[in-house]
Amino acid sequence: MSAASAPQDHGPGRSGPPGAPPGSGGRHETPEERADRRWAELLQEVRVTQTGVQILFGFLLTVVFTPRFADLGGTDRTIYVITVLLGAATTGALVGPVSLHRIVSGRRIKPQTVTWAARLTMTGIVLLLCTVTSALTLILRIALHNSAVPYLVAGVVAWLVLCWFGLPGWVLRRYRSKE
Repeated sequence: MSAASAPQDHGPGRSGPPGAPPGSGGRHETPEERADRRWAELLQEVRVTQTGVQILFGFLLTVVFTPRFADLGGTDRTIYVITVLLGAATTGALVGPVSLHRIVSGRRIKPQTVTWAARLTMTGIVLLLCTVTSALTLILRIALHNSAVPYLVAGVVAWLVLCWFGLPGWVLRRYRSKE
């Protein structure tokens, strides 16, 4: 996705198109001010997701050292390894914006930095969905030992997809079409 096709921030209370008349519902901010605002918002979002990922990943790292781990069958061990790898990838994607900003800070490319950091954050959210799916599958397989596990996992994943992607997509379409 090019910078030109990156999601724009034109909703209510957001920056309108360049040259928008006063009172048109958009903010009147320079590209630098907009980048600063978007960066602050993105950092807050990353803080929220990183906390959850750190707790989940920390828990996953300790599982291998528990006595019951030795009793896991081959399939459950494979699911565990996949879950840990997904957790590591999620952590990387959600720490990435901080590293990106730190390395390019002061180079006068903040709008581009914000765009790439937002992409990393979305990648992290998708990876978090995969990590939660995998962890839930493993936990429910061990806890329930029955054929209901895939249906339970699918129900939770559908709920997460609705909350994380469906509702924001619906809001974006609904309010963007009224502009």
